[in-house]
Order: sequence, then structure tokens, then C-alpha cells
Amino acid sequence: MSQFFTLLHAAVVFGTVILFGAMGETLTEKSGNLNLGTPGVMYLGAIGGLVGAFFYENAAAEPSGVICVLIALVCCIAASVIGGLIYSFLTVTLRANQNVTGLTLTIFGSGIANFFGGSLNKLSGGAGQLSVAATSRAFTATIPALRQGLGDVGEVIFSFGFLTYVAIVMAIVLQWIMSRTRVGLNLRAVGEAPASADAAGISVTKYKYLATCIGAAISGLGGLYYVMDY
Repeated sequence: MSQFFTLLHAAVVFGTVILFGAMGETLTEKSGNLNLGTPGVMYLGAIGGLVGAFFYENAAAEPSGVICVLIALVCCIAASVIGGLIYSFLTVTLRANQNVTGLTLTIFGSGIANFFGGSLNKLSGGAGQLSVAATSRAFTATIPALRQGLGDVGEVIFSFGFLTYVAIVMAIVLQWIMSRTRVGLNLRAVGEAPASADAAGISVTKYKYLATCIGAAISGLGGLYYVMDY
């Protein structure tokens, strides 16, 4: 039975990475944009959060876990949104081909991540693996009382970092927004019939930009989760 719980835990952990990326791309696609650059955006989110955490931990004598998490999240979201803005500007404003732009963004994101990752590795002494121990501990922290009080069930349900639970809640909230709110209805109208949405007074460009950039921010969290937790 312990092997089953171990397998289930590993599946949930890796599934969280995919869940963030899937939610971000789903939101983007609802606006009519097919962003094949989601892996590149996740790269940008991962390296953004890693750079922020690395410089904070090296600058602070006693890094605070809360500040580590906040800095990593802000840097991750900022880097991911930049990727979303690049994609939006090229495909929405300049009318570039979405498939080509997305694939190019994936290559761009992985190249940026490798470049800055190599640079950080040199700054850390070329050890081969960067250390952001305080940030990683903060992201993987659990509540011992909940884990121990419920036995094996507690070990499975409450043995994940907080981003796992954020992903689950975010999926529920996004589903509610898409199906139950005016914003979700407008977004779906923009994706399915942009001419009709424009005739109804809905700003197609604004919805496409916002959906793509917010979707990129969500996808970037998957990259951050991968480097800090998984």
C-alpha cells in the first residue's frame, strides 16, 4: 500500500506542473489565441523566480521564507507576463502567424532560461546546481499536525507544497468564471465569434491581450513550481 501512496504522491506533484500550464493555455485559447509557446512561458516563469530568489538569498544574511516566496512569485509572474505580451503583440497587433510565433516563443524561453541559468551557475561557483534552499523550503513546507493526525490519508492529502492547493482552487475558480460570469461569456464570444463580439461593443483586442497575459502568468507558475518544489 505504501508503494501506491508513493506513486499517487508523485503523480499529483508532476500533475501540478501540467495543471498550471493547461489552465494558462485554456484561458488563452478561450480568447481565440493558440499559444504553442506555453513551454517557453513556463521556462521564463521558472528562471524569473529562480533569479529573484537567488539574488535575495545571497543578499540577505538570514532570508525570510515569506519574502523568498513573494519575490519568487513576483519575478515569476513578471517574466511570464512579458512572454505573454510578446506573443500578444506579435499575433494580435501585428497579425503574425500564431503557430510560428508560439514555437518561436518556446525556443526563446528555453534559450533565455539556459543563458541566465548558466550565468547564475557561474556566479555560484560553477557547482553545477544552484542552491536556493530557503525558498525551496518555503515552497515545500507542509503542516505536520495535519499529516500526522490522519495517518496515511493525511500523508497523501497534506504532503504537498502550497502551490498544489493553489492550482486546485484556481482550476475551480477559472471554471466558475468561464461558465458563470459576464467576463467569461464575453471571453468565449471573443474566441468563437470576434466579429459578433466587436459588434456587441466588446473590445476584442483588450480581451485577447488580458487572457493571453493572465494565461501566461498562470503557466509561469507551473515552471516556478517545477524548480522550487518538484
